[in-house]
Amino acid sequence: MTTATIEPTAEQLQAFATAFADTGPVTMLNLLRYRAQADYSGHPAATPCSGRQAYARYAAEALACVEGVGGRVVYAGAAGAGVIGPVGEAWDDVLLVEYPGVDAFLDMVRSPRYQACVHHRSAALADSRLVPTSAGRSAYRE
Repeated sequence: MTTATIEPTAEQLQAFATAFADTGPVTMLNLLRYRAQADYSGHPAATPCSGRQAYARYAAEALACVEGVGGRVVYAGAAGAGVIGPVGEAWDDVLLVEYPGVDAFLDMVRSPRYQACVHHRSAALADSRLVPTSAGRSAYRE
C-alpha cells in the first residue's frame, strides 16, 4: 500500500535541484487526486469546501507565482484510470507546468506569496505526484 504524498521533502527538493541543474527548462507533471471535503484542520478559519474548490483557491494564487518566475501552464485537463498502472489507481486532474529552469521553480516554492497559499493545496489533495521532466534529458531524443 502506498501512502499519500502531498508535499516534497527537503531531500526530494535537493535531489531534484541536483539532477536537473543544467537541463534548461523543466516541465513538472502534476497528478492530482482531490479529497471529497478539503482538510483545513490546520487552518480552522478557512471556509469549508470540497477538495476541488480548495485546489481552485490554491491555483488562483499559484498561477501568479508561476508566471512571476517566468513559468507557464502548458496543459491542464481531466484524468482517470491509467491504461498502464496499478488496477484501481486513478487521478482527477493532470497539469503540466513549465519553468525556465530548476532555480525558477525553487524560487517560486520558497517565495512568501507561494507559501501563503500552499495550505490550500495540502487541504485539497488526497494524493499527488510531482514529476520533473526535461527534453534535454530524454533518451527518446537520442
